[in-house]
Amino acid sequence: MYAIEITPEHPVAQLASFAEQAESNALDAVYVSHHYNNRDQFMALTAMAERTDEMLLGPGIANPYETHPVTLSSRVATLEELSDGRAVFGIGPGDRSTLSNLGFDHDDALRRVLETFTTARKLWDGERVDNDGTFEAVDAGLNYEVDDIPVYVGAQGPHMTRMAAKHADGALYNGAHPKDLAWAREQVKEMVDERPEEYGEFDLAAYASVSVAEDETEAREAARPPVAFVAAGSPPPVLDRHGIDHEAADDIGQAISAGEFSAAFEGVTEAMLDAFCIAGTPETVAERTAALEEHADSVVFASPLGPDVETAIDLLGAVLDRRSR
Repeated sequence: MYAIEITPEHPVAQLASFAEQAESNALDAVYVSHHYNNRDQFMALTAMAERTDEMLLGPGIANPYETHPVTLSSRVATLEELSDGRAVFGIGPGDRSTLSNLGFDHDDALRRVLETFTTARKLWDGERVDNDGTFEAVDAGLNYEVDDIPVYVGAQGPHMTRMAAKHADGALYNGAHPKDLAWAREQVKEMVDERPEEYGEFDLAAYASVSVAEDETEAREAARPPVAFVAAGSPPPVLDRHGIDHEAADDIGQAISAGEFSAAFEGVTEAMLDAFCIAGTPETVAERTAALEEHADSVVFASPLGPDVETAIDLLGAVLDRRSR
């Protein structure tokens, strides 16, 4: 799978155009990210479903805190119906810094994610569901039929990555550097014997922030916002893997929580850009993508894509053509 992630910071009609453009560039899927301060991801996905024919569509990712997991399961199932079977359920704990604005924390994040998609699968199979864990459901069910929907877990740390490898169809692994994907591949290998055979092959997707432009400096500058969010949300082992100062990453997270985005983006260092984003010319992106594929099964080119999203989608399409898809 070669896919893109789009942040719904643009009007929904424009987001749908981006998806249509991505399909014309032979990309396989579009994921839409979620933060409460952007446009609604499911409204964007609905518009995209109406403007595309074959590509997969899904949240990248939805979190199971702001929306009750049973309701979230139904939203994904509705997208599956609307898109004629093209939905993918991207589920993860969400962005810590923005969720804190709404009074949510990440307590029991792994368990809540697992319970959410386990419940979703039961609902899609037509079962009535009871749950008394990180959320409550009593005799809940859907009043319509649902086909199988692949589940991809947004992961970065060891526990979430291993859980995904054991229980999900794939992982949207938050990493843009070969070091991170090599580490993630080792976590997946450790879970091979524990993964039920009926789940089939596991898809480790590099969910890599990408900024591509003909001018490398412009590409790197455009990468600052998403790298700020990645750096702020990265667990200590990931920061240590790249020699990133913990205090600097924490300062960025505090600035994001306070809504001081300019300060957060200015706090991004060159080392953070190199570790958490593929930023540069199409040639640079092609080389870095090849390096990721030594460890990853799929690649999702995640935001910002570039200083100009429309141009970036075409450039990524050209990168894939050169890689002889």
